[in-house]
Amino acid sequence: MDSIYILLNIVVLLALIGLLIWMQKKHFSFTKRVFTGLGVGIVLGALLQLIYGTGSEVLTETTEWYNIVGRGYISFLMMIVVPIVMVSIIQSIINLERTAELGKMSAWIIGILISTTMVAALIGIGTAIVFDLNAEQIEMGQAESERATSLETSLGEVEEQSTPQRILNFIPSNIFLDMTGERPTSVIAIVIFSIIVGIAVLGVRRKNPEQAEMFTKMVNAVYAVVMRIVTLVLRLTPFGVLALMANTVASTNFAGILELGKFVIASYVALLVMFILHLVLVGIFGLNPFTYLRKAFPVLGFAFTSRSSAGTIPLNIQAQKNSLGVEQGVANMSASFGATMGQNGCAGIYPAMLAVMIAPTIGINPLSPGFIIQLVLIIGISSFGVAGVGGGATFAAIIVLSSMGMPVALAGLLISIEAFIDMGRTALNVNGSMVSGTLTSRILKNLNVKTFNDKNAIEENTSL
Repeated sequence: MDSIYILLNIVVLLALIGLLIWMQKKHFSFTKRVFTGLGVGIVLGALLQLIYGTGSEVLTETTEWYNIVGRGYISFLMMIVVPIVMVSIIQSIINLERTAELGKMSAWIIGILISTTMVAALIGIGTAIVFDLNAEQIEMGQAESERATSLETSLGEVEEQSTPQRILNFIPSNIFLDMTGERPTSVIAIVIFSIIVGIAVLGVRRKNPEQAEMFTKMVNAVYAVVMRIVTLVLRLTPFGVLALMANTVASTNFAGILELGKFVIASYVALLVMFILHLVLVGIFGLNPFTYLRKAFPVLGFAFTSRSSAGTIPLNIQAQKNSLGVEQGVANMSASFGATMGQNGCAGIYPAMLAVMIAPTIGINPLSPGFIIQLVLIIGISSFGVAGVGGGATFAAIIVLSSMGMPVALAGLLISIEAFIDMGRTALNVNGSMVSGTLTSRILKNLNVKTFNDKNAIEENTSL
């Protein structure tokens, strides 16, 4: 009998995919299709959980089938991350008039990412204090205890590496290994390798222009093919969002969310405040924040559902370049750097809130200026090197808490709502990288303001 229900659920998903295909044939905009997939996925996921119940065999089997579409789409995106990052950065550098522009570009992108992460930490601290969050208010069950044990095990791995060692992991030693995504820092390593190749081509151009021209033509040809592959993959975005959202809602522990509602609300308030601050920064630099928001929304919607900053890189680059008018090299580097360092949500807000929650349990006053200054500085430093030990909110929290002399096991208290909060954190991370690219391009005076202000640019370039 269960197999009949599972088959029925699969048919429902296929019917909804058919609806999205019909919308595409009727030339509905890419944005409308993405958010239709998002909304329908929420409704479908809620109905599945309501009908079958959390943890039921039918629901488990159904989500596995849905993963073919959802996680399969993320796999396609991860497949094109390395080619698009490598080829596009090489091409961008080849087109630079002076190598000095590369240094300015990198400095501004990294500077904005790290500084906004430190501001995000302050917002996380303030929100945790306003909501009076305290780790002692949460009961530790079996799941939380297992998570605490896992975090203590991970702490040993983290403590083996100093911050300089984590930063050293960014440097590629075997580029073919990094092309497999084997290391947490593989994306940054590929960026560094691509920069070196691009600079080398500029050197060859001065001495052997014919060879440089031949290589440039090869890169341009490969770039054209890679971008066509990107277009083909991005056409699947509405379907991927539909399946991912359905699975996320169907598998969400709403009882845990209700039980820890105070912490969920506090987390999303902090994320929202930082998101608004991003828009304020866009406005300060003379750009319309609402125009920015409308064009960034499809990317942020996918980041929210997928919980994957790395998987969002292709969408991120395309939106910055084609919809926001960001210079190609800046878009490539900001999307790549933003996926592995200076993450406002995972490396900024999350560890800051955890530290404030845990501080009272060990006799530390979270309102102490010394505590706040130390915490913000540690978060700023660790947000640059966190990818060296695996990346993501968990390792960011481990590094910050251990550096502050706090028990990392207590970070396991929020495991029941971790996935739900992580959706918002990922969207903020991606938005931070898009803002850093937009502002950097604006500062370097190579932002195509006409494209940024063109309301049709998002449809012309993303109606795939």
